[in-house]
Amino acid sequence: MNQPTTALDHLRLGVCYYPEHWKEELWADDFRRMAELGISIVRVGEFAWSIFEPREGVFSFELFDKALELAHQHGLQIIMGTPTATPPAWLTQKYPEVLNVNFNGQTIEHGLRRHYNYNSPKYRELCAIIVRRMAEHYRDHPAIVGWQIDNEFNCEISEFYSPADHAAFREWLQRKYGSLEALNEAWGTVFWSQTYTDWSQVHLSRMTTAGKQPNPHLYLDEKRFISDSVIDFAKVQVDIIREIAPRHWVTTNGLFGHLDSHRMTDELLDFFSYDSYPQFSTIFQDPNEESPLADRGWSQTLSTVRSISPQFCVMEQQAGPGGWVNRLDMPSPKPGQMRLWTYQSIAHGANMVVYFRWRTATFGHEMYWHGLNDYHNRENRRIREARGIGRELAEAGARIASTLYKAEVAIVRDYDNEWDGEYDVWHGPFYWQSRTAWYKALTRRHIPCDTLCLRQGTTLEELRKYKALIYPHAAIMTDEAAALLEEYVSQGGIVVFACRTGYKDDRAQCYMRPFPGAAAKLCGISVEEFTMVKGTRAAVRMNWLSDESAGIAAADTAADRFNDVLLPESDTVEIIATYASDHYAGKPAVTRNAFGQGEAWYYGAVFDEASAAQVISRIGLQSPAEGILELPPQVELAIREDAAGPLYFLLNYAEEPAEMTLREAKTDLLTGRKLQGTISLEGFGVLVLA
Repeated sequence: MNQPTTALDHLRLGVCYYPEHWKEELWADDFRRMAELGISIVRVGEFAWSIFEPREGVFSFELFDKALELAHQHGLQIIMGTPTATPPAWLTQKYPEVLNVNFNGQTIEHGLRRHYNYNSPKYRELCAIIVRRMAEHYRDHPAIVGWQIDNEFNCEISEFYSPADHAAFREWLQRKYGSLEALNEAWGTVFWSQTYTDWSQVHLSRMTTAGKQPNPHLYLDEKRFISDSVIDFAKVQVDIIREIAPRHWVTTNGLFGHLDSHRMTDELLDFFSYDSYPQFSTIFQDPNEESPLADRGWSQTLSTVRSISPQFCVMEQQAGPGGWVNRLDMPSPKPGQMRLWTYQSIAHGANMVVYFRWRTATFGHEMYWHGLNDYHNRENRRIREARGIGRELAEAGARIASTLYKAEVAIVRDYDNEWDGEYDVWHGPFYWQSRTAWYKALTRRHIPCDTLCLRQGTTLEELRKYKALIYPHAAIMTDEAAALLEEYVSQGGIVVFACRTGYKDDRAQCYMRPFPGAAAKLCGISVEEFTMVKGTRAAVRMNWLSDESAGIAAADTAADRFNDVLLPESDTVEIIATYASDHYAGKPAVTRNAFGQGEAWYYGAVFDEASAAQVISRIGLQSPAEGILELPPQVELAIREDAAGPLYFLLNYAEEPAEMTLREAKTDLLTGRKLQGTISLEGFGVLVLA
């Protein structure tokens, strides 16, 4: 990472702008109106390769020079995008080897975006040329403060099977394993006679007799390879900008599959950026999901972004109805929703929020992806809403900017289990259900929650920030990771596991140990028996025993999808719940093990919201606003804090007003009003209380 940047020291509003889409006579008025709204930073250039280099080796900066000069005259600063997400037609025609290839062997042709592959030597060469020429041209431009590398790595497609990728994969494997013997052992190729005897036989996953059914250990390494390929590709550009324009900060945007965004940020970026479209939570919502969070669920994704950068940039904030001509048909935000979503991003750590986009495009795939302005360019409701946000942040932004999100509980994730779980149906789908159940149970009880990414370099100090860690279905768990968790629990922490924990090593091979493998010592149990729960067995129940000391009554919940029947192996283990049905009725289903000063829980099924709520009560998690605020379930509580004290963000995701009680006098930073007692927060309303 570069030297610490001051880019996020202030809370700023921005907007994405495409001067190449508009007549030049519109530019000055656009920039004037941006400044009047309180916008101070503008992203440009990320799709404009054919403007910057209309023919190979012929560079043109006139259009953007004029636009940037006008922006500078209106006091606006610029984020310049490198345009490598959209190679121009002259490039892909002359050098077809740069194009990506899908799993079926079909070349991804020119015509949309992100149609290149990361490992093409020619593409890296051409990207380095355009980035170098842009950095040289703009390194001293007074308006430019930072760079966005590419755009949304691995969006649209996150698998790569071009000839260059197969060749690079072999080289990556040779560095990782050193010999074919080690590779064969790691991938278990003795199974089904898959053993390799020459490196030329090794490829990325390919079509098999059963379709897309690759060796599972190969497939996990494939995801790791793709991530490394992205980071290597990004590094080409970052190194050039660091060399030529060292005063500018560097970021990139998006949160997509098969990319270790934590490592990329640590090694290359000044901070991470994200593109926040809360209505995606509604579009991609499971139709069978009970009590969905809808756009409030986007806060869980923002917690993942915050795990990468405690303070971050939202490079694209939804500002209107969205959709391409053929997909993603999102309705228009209702009055107040754009403001709500803006503060949702800020509440979770965004110190720079850039709206997408200034004006809706009149052509192309995104001509229905609406921005602040409509085609007609007249004043509209979204512009008025943005103007109000600009006024509020002009007053409150300085107090918010120095604060960081505060939580005492974290849901733990890791890349290996996520990537392995994309293919392995014996644990992958369970994580998403349990994670969602826990997030619902926590947020509806007004308990702020972090995401913690467990990585090779994670330290005990990072874990000790939290009273409790929720780590469900971590099938892959190394002895080193287990030892770190043991140390955390022994010093007073609480960890909550669930079924299918700890039985695989980092190759995704199963240990020859009793389940839960690497986590057995910490949990003090073994798994006596296990089964999928489906078909005629889909109604297994769990009986939670009463906890008289805590005043918690016995309860009954579902035991979803998979059941581990537990066998206590230590006298420090307490049985918290038993199965209430099927042939293992009466057997232990949930255990708590006293370990040092802390405790390790093992939940033998897949969580739903009711079972997560049981654990929340029994481990004593409470809202940090307990005794200060009484809030209804539809209001989210987020807390940002610094030495001056906490700020309570209250976000009402319902269209109806919410009644709340403030037991202490507070000031709403956004309006300056003093509040106490019973108050009503309007539908889609926001309060920031100090």
